[in-house]
Amino acid sequence: MGKATDIFNIIRLREAQAAASLQRALIIQPGALGDCILTLPLAEFMKTALHLTRIDLLSNTEYTGILPGRTCIDTVRALSSVELHRLFMEADEFKLEDPDPLIRAFADYEWIISFLGEADSQFERNLIFTANCSHGVEVIILQLKAPAGFTSYISNFYIQQLLEQIVLFESQEPQNRSSDALQTVCDKVSIKARKTDTNYGRILLKEIGLQEPEKLLLIHPGSGSPEKCWHIENFCSVAEMLKSKGFEVLFVLGHCELDKFTRKTINMLKAIGFCVSGLSLLEVLGLISCADYFLGNDSGITHMAASMGLKTVCIFEPTDPCLYRPIGPNVNVIQLKQADFSRPSSSSQQQLVQIITNI
Repeated sequence: MGKATDIFNIIRLREAQAAASLQRALIIQPGALGDCILTLPLAEFMKTALHLTRIDLLSNTEYTGILPGRTCIDTVRALSSVELHRLFMEADEFKLEDPDPLIRAFADYEWIISFLGEADSQFERNLIFTANCSHGVEVIILQLKAPAGFTSYISNFYIQQLLEQIVLFESQEPQNRSSDALQTVCDKVSIKARKTDTNYGRILLKEIGLQEPEKLLLIHPGSGSPEKCWHIENFCSVAEMLKSKGFEVLFVLGHCELDKFTRKTINMLKAIGFCVSGLSLLEVLGLISCADYFLGNDSGITHMAASMGLKTVCIFEPTDPCLYRPIGPNVNVIQLKQADFSRPSSSSQQQLVQIITNI
């Protein structure tokens, strides 16, 4: 009995030593798909610079369920699974019990990076207090939106904010360090499709009527914000011109487009090329993994295509592409004047066709 007890004690000790050597981080990201993908460079930088063994994401899982196994994010949890609203309570109202679900929610992490809440707020104080109830935790609040006048890339802004709060390298200035890190992550594929994703995409293409298409162009003509959408007739004209050059065209419509587009518009798209709608994010990912080119507005789906390494052309008008351009090794961004963006424009159509045929 004594030997068995000693063995169990040794096992528990080694487990405790192994757990102590792990460095785990949680990123709280309440944004939509595009925001979450723009956070991936920060996560990749953290994993290397902080020697992390795991990064979890607390987010809207309808957007982020595809990330584990395909990115540096190891697991995702739903924002609704944690009582985050309690962290906004005033100090005299905020109470923790033992054991408390909030304490358990943060007990696995040595680092917590939050895009929810503000620095020097009651939320931050409550989060720090809660996370440190079980062990020592570094808590950092980052701004989701860059301040007016910021001229670099948004992912650079996230990394720069992190570096301003922790000392990682004493020999370089934070701006230089973040620029170097950003260059590295922008040249990489951040979302790596699995073989099962590609097989799934091929099955979907076969069901649509596309078998082993050459030069497959996916067009996503929508966005969560109508103001970010290039006029639909421009997409139609570009699709027709590219079809005459040997491209196969597949329009991908999300729920926003189905709510916004008339039946006449959808029929017009179907008359030009193949058209699918109402797909899950996993199904869209499968199609992207089988495509050669992607054309879209500033949207989450465009960010996903770019991050997967697809030859991507993204059209901007109201938002700043210097801040919010998609991440990826094969991204071409075009910013149009308002007149060429909101109305049919033959000059911008020709410009897009030339870009796509030359990439």
